[in-house]
Amino acid sequence: MTLGWLMVSAGSLTWGAVPVGLEAPLADLRAVGPQGSGNEKAAAAWARVAAADGAAIPGVLEAMDGANDYALNWIRLAVDTIAQRELAVGRGLPVTALETFIADTRHHPRARYQAYELIRRMEADRAEKMLPGLLTDPGNELRRDAVQAVMNRAAARVASDKAGAIAGYREALGHAREADQIDEIAKALMGQGETVDLIRVFGWVTKWKMIGPFDNTGGTGWSTEFPPEKNLDLAAELDGKKGRVRWVDYETRNEYGLVDFNTPFTSLKEVTGYATTEFWSDGARTAQVRLGCKNGWKVWVNGKLLFARDEYHRAAEMDQYRLPVELKAGKNVLLVKCCQNEQTEDWTKEWEFQLRITDEQGTPILSTR
Repeated sequence: MTLGWLMVSAGSLTWGAVPVGLEAPLADLRAVGPQGSGNEKAAAAWARVAAADGAAIPGVLEAMDGANDYALNWIRLAVDTIAQRELAVGRGLPVTALETFIADTRHHPRARYQAYELIRRMEADRAEKMLPGLLTDPGNELRRDAVQAVMNRAAARVASDKAGAIAGYREALGHAREADQIDEIAKALMGQGETVDLIRVFGWVTKWKMIGPFDNTGGTGWSTEFPPEKNLDLAAELDGKKGRVRWVDYETRNEYGLVDFNTPFTSLKEVTGYATTEFWSDGARTAQVRLGCKNGWKVWVNGKLLFARDEYHRAAEMDQYRLPVELKAGKNVLLVKCCQNEQTEDWTKEWEFQLRITDEQGTPILSTR
C-alpha cells in the first residue's frame, strides 16, 4: 500500500504519513467516544484498517497521536490484527520504520510501546539493543522495560560481582518511576546490605502544619467550608468539633510518605482535618500533584481547588490521583482537606494521605527549601 500524507489537528500535535485510502476510516476510529458513541461507524472503519498490509503499520500507529482512550483501543487492535496476519503468512514487518517511529518521542507513548513490542516479536536482539537508550524515555512502559533489563543484569551479577550488582541496582533505581519496580529494586539493594532512602527516592512531601478535628457528622464536613479554606492563618485558634483547635507541626518518617491525622489528633470518626505546607519551586513550571488517599479529600494549590473526591475506604494506591498543576516561581502553598466517616471497622480507621509533586513521567520534583 502506498503511503500518502494527511495533516489532522490533534491539540498541539499533528499526525501525518497516513496510508492512502485509510484517511477516512482512521478518522472514524478517532471519532469514537464514550457510551458507544461512534461505534457503528468504527466497526466498519476498523475492518478497513485491519485489512491493510504491514507497510501501513507506522502510519496507523501515528493516528493514535492525540486520540482518546476509546480510539486508542480500536487502533491498537487493528495494528495487532495486521501484524498477526503478516507474520502468519511469512511476511515481515517494517522494523526500521518502527524503530524510527519509537525514536520520535512526540508520538503517543502507547503507540511507541506497541511499535517496540512488534520489533521484539520480529527481532528480539534488536529490541534488546534499543533498551539502554530508553532509560530516560518519557513513556513509562518503555522506560520500565529498559529499567527491568538493568535489574536483570544486576541480578545475574550478585553471586560473582556483588559491587557490580549493587552499582547496577543503583543505576536502575535512578531511572525507575513506578512504585512496584522501585520497591523491587529497594528490596534487592537491602538484600545486599545497602540502605535506600525511599522518602527521597519517591519525593514525598513530609513536613506539614495540621489542624483538626472539625465536624464530619453524616458526611457534611466534606462540603462545609471550614475556616482554613477561607483564610489560611497558621496563627489562628479555631472552633473545632469539640473545642478550640490550633495548627500543629507534623513530619512523616514513613517510607511511603503517609501523613496520619490519627497521630496528632488520636483515632477519631466523623471528623475533618487539614494539612498545609509550602513548596518552593526554582521557576514557574507545569507539574503534577500525585495523591494517594482512601478518605474523602480536597486539594488546593495557591488557593485554587485542583480536585476532590467524596469517597471513603476504597483501596488506596500510590499516585492514585494525578492532578495537573502550574507551579509559581518561589513559594507555592498546598492545602489538603481529609475527612473521616462513621464506619468503625478496623480497616476503616485510616485517616491519612500521601502526596508528592512530580513531572508528567513521575520524576520527583523536590522543594528547593
